[in-house]
Amino acid sequence: MQNLSSNTFVNNFTESFEGDQSGSLQPRQTPGVLYSKVMPSPVRAPQLLAWTEDLAAALGISIPNEKDIALLGGNFVNPTMQPYAACYAGHQFGNWAGQLGDGRAITLGEWPLSSGNSWELQLKGAGMTPYSRRADGRAVLRSSVREYLMSEAMHHLGVPTTRALSLVATGDQVRRDMFYDGRPANEPGAIVMRAAPSFLRFGNFEMLAARKEYDHLRQLADWTIEHFYPHIKGEDKILTWFKEVLEKTATMVVEWLRVGFVHGVMNTDNMSILGLTIDYGPFSFLDAYDPNFSPNTTDHPGLRYAFGKQHSIAYWNLGCLANAIAPLFEDTTELVKTLENFAPVFYEKYYAMKAGKMGLDEVKGYDIELIDQFENLLATLQPDMTIFYQLLIELPEDLRDEQAITAYFMPALYDQLSSSERELLSKNIKDYQTRMALNKTSKAAAQSQMRTNNPRFILRNFLLYQAIQELEKGEDALFKRLQAALQDPYSRDHDEFFGLRPAWANEQPGSATLSCSS
Repeated sequence: MQNLSSNTFVNNFTESFEGDQSGSLQPRQTPGVLYSKVMPSPVRAPQLLAWTEDLAAALGISIPNEKDIALLGGNFVNPTMQPYAACYAGHQFGNWAGQLGDGRAITLGEWPLSSGNSWELQLKGAGMTPYSRRADGRAVLRSSVREYLMSEAMHHLGVPTTRALSLVATGDQVRRDMFYDGRPANEPGAIVMRAAPSFLRFGNFEMLAARKEYDHLRQLADWTIEHFYPHIKGEDKILTWFKEVLEKTATMVVEWLRVGFVHGVMNTDNMSILGLTIDYGPFSFLDAYDPNFSPNTTDHPGLRYAFGKQHSIAYWNLGCLANAIAPLFEDTTELVKTLENFAPVFYEKYYAMKAGKMGLDEVKGYDIELIDQFENLLATLQPDMTIFYQLLIELPEDLRDEQAITAYFMPALYDQLSSSERELLSKNIKDYQTRMALNKTSKAAAQSQMRTNNPRFILRNFLLYQAIQELEKGEDALFKRLQAALQDPYSRDHDEFFGLRPAWANEQPGSATLSCSS
């Protein structure tokens, strides 16, 4: 176990690519470089609010001492670090945005592992960078708590994700207009240390392609393959790599759909080249099952990033990545074929996931129709997704009467059902029971499978809202209970949080409504 402040870091990225070494924080375009040297800006009084013990243990990082806490707050830099902000571009809400870059994230360096690999450690909210544009590079406690807890919640749910090592209060006030409606207010500041093998995004490649820096583009592709896909060899390695990125992205989105997660802002600069969930902002888990639900107020005019559209957006974003790396191909025919294979790759994973949630022993042709019928049922009735599947796990085999079926699922319903909805529910449940009777595995095995695939605890937005409200008052009891619950989301041990979203949360800003600053 080593201390953050004294261990020797590696800097593979900065030592492999050209960067702007001036250290200037002046917002500007930075052609010809992949990053800019940036030092974190000190804060008044860094205070450690949370430390992720299991991640620290896995990485071999010691419990932080006073100097480590100063580092986590941006007040100290290990001499072996080469801090920087990455330069990348992106499509935002379907439109080309040009150069973006790390506007409030500063990578300190890469923590070496005994395996010979390394993990990138990054401070979010540690001050301005050349890519901050008109912003201050800071983060508020509200958004930092959300990112810290959700990163870890997704990890324990089994969803591919970046991690969060620490949460630090800065002792400074940060001015934010939460919904961009002309009502700015001071809020307590905070910094999250994010951790991942890499924070490379689709947008890193888009930036180089847009600037026609093709030598850098090939260098970055080769470097990415060498460091994160080292098994890929041969003349067609870039095509093989794209196939794997596509598959990892499809897997990630299927896992989002499994647990009811809505990212909220699937811009190409928020898409990980490793298939990790990255950049937690206006996210949400589903309460009521609504495929057209988007938690992001900025997204509400067109609902581009709604829950049920996330796989389509993933495909669109992969198209942007394919377009970015196309200059590396003499003939793009196979690249286009690979991209067009997204749908079969996704749907094979999707139906297998749905079968897991429903307890089916395999997926046959008629199961696809049943799964699609179930999807229509959920979209029509809009029950609480988490509670509905928990009830399905314990569904009595002899439950056949329409009235009894309706009564059984009442704990998952936000609204009374009409007669046609009761009939639809009854028909689907009876069809499901008929199919379950064909399982070659036992009921106990099916229930075990369902419990593994259906979380009982999810980090609902109203719970985050309540925890943030308490933390801003200096109270952390709910925060600590949520920390414990998110580490064990498939058990009944935290049923104090098992229930429908309360009515007060339906319109509460910061709970029902979120923005990109959330």
